[in-house]
Amino acid sequence: MPSKPTIVCLCGSTRFMDAFFAAGWALTLDGQIVLSVGVCKHADGDGAHGAEALGQDVADKLDELHLRKIDLADWVLVLNVGAYYGDSTAKEVAYAKSIGKPLEFLVKHLPIAPYPPDDSRVAWDVVDLLARRAHSVAMPAKPKARRGEEKTDG
Repeated sequence: MPSKPTIVCLCGSTRFMDAFFAAGWALTLDGQIVLSVGVCKHADGDGAHGAEALGQDVADKLDELHLRKIDLADWVLVLNVGAYYGDSTAKEVAYAKSIGKPLEFLVKHLPIAPYPPDDSRVAWDVVDLLARRAHSVAMPAKPKARRGEEKTDG
C-alpha cells in the first residue's frame, strides 16, 4: 500500500499571493497536500485587510481557521517573501513551534534587494527549498539575478 502524502500548511502575508500560488503549484506537483489561505486578507490597492473590511470578527475567525490547518499539517512552510512577515504570521509561527510542527522559511536571511523578488524568482525559491528537503520538481532554469543582487552558483 502506498504511503500517505505529506501535508504542508503555507503561512505568510497574503500581500504575496503569488508566492502562495507558486508554492502550491510546486508542492502539489511534488505530491504533497497543500493547505493554504482561502481568503486573501489584503485588499488591492491600499494594503488594507480585505477580511477586516468584512469585520474584525471575520478576520479573527480566518486566523483561527488557519491555526487548525497548522494542526492538520505535517510541516509548515513560511512564505516570508523578502524576509517579511507580519504579526498574524508571527502568531502562526509561534503556534506551530508551540505544538512541535517542523518549520521551513522561504527566506533564511535578509535579501540584498529591499524589494520582494518577482514571481519567477519566488517560484524558483520554492523549488530550491524543495531541493534542500530532498524532493524533486521539474522547473525551468533559474532566472538571472536582478540588478543589485549578488550572483551565486546555486
